[in-house]
Amino acid sequence: MLDQLSVRVRRRSGPHVAHAMWNTLCTNRFCTSRSGGVLEVAHDLSPDELSDDLAELLAVELDDTGVLRGQPEFEAVFAGVVESTMADRDEAWHRFYLNSVRRLEHEDAAFAPVHEHAASLVVGSEIVDLGSCFGFFPLRLSAAGHRVTATDLSGPTMDLLERMSARLHRPVHTIGCNATDVPLPDGAADTVTVLHLIEHLDAGTAGAVLREAVRLARRRVVVAVPFEDIPRACYGHVQRFDVDALRVIADAWRSVGVRAGVHEFHGGWLILDR
Repeated sequence: MLDQLSVRVRRRSGPHVAHAMWNTLCTNRFCTSRSGGVLEVAHDLSPDELSDDLAELLAVELDDTGVLRGQPEFEAVFAGVVESTMADRDEAWHRFYLNSVRRLEHEDAAFAPVHEHAASLVVGSEIVDLGSCFGFFPLRLSAAGHRVTATDLSGPTMDLLERMSARLHRPVHTIGCNATDVPLPDGAADTVTVLHLIEHLDAGTAGAVLREAVRLARRRVVVAVPFEDIPRACYGHVQRFDVDALRVIADAWRSVGVRAGVHEFHGGWLILDR
């Protein structure tokens, strides 16, 4: 059982039992209740079902139904589901990584087209990825023979990625840092990737991240954003993007001599070439 931020998650066994309590909501895969400021979540997911697509399942079944209260609860439930599914937490995360990598690279994971398209846009052999989170894209590039540095504001997440990359035999160098201030020299990488990061940031901070990405890139910056009618709060999204918004950013970079292009594919893409 995991207890974080007044969230408790456990894996239930046996068939679902109907609940008569007024403060309980059951969905296809979860039973939830909130009492005394504590959110209790029971689930029936198996180790084989652990993957990055858990985020979409939680968004649909627990956020859209009003169970979750913001990004901290979303993240606590996400981690709780993974860690409660197997007796050993590190083994549970290893299974999560194995399943996620397989689905992203060979099956039908929701984010698979984004990663495949991003990989097709990378140039050169040295890559820096900003806002890597679990690091599935850096792991993909490592398997393809690139030298990859993954960065994220969350030090524990980078520690997890470092452990899992070793177990997967896909070496990834990790740095826990703010994406606006990466402790690497100018031109540290051929390509800098910024995949589904800037929608989490206000406009000023997003601009600072792009400036840092351009500083780090010898050749290219690849930026991907989702197109949403309303920013998904449980994911931590605070900005909404569309083609017009990306074109405004591209025009600003062109005005300072950087080649910039915008296109659509499972969301929006901004490509900056030095």
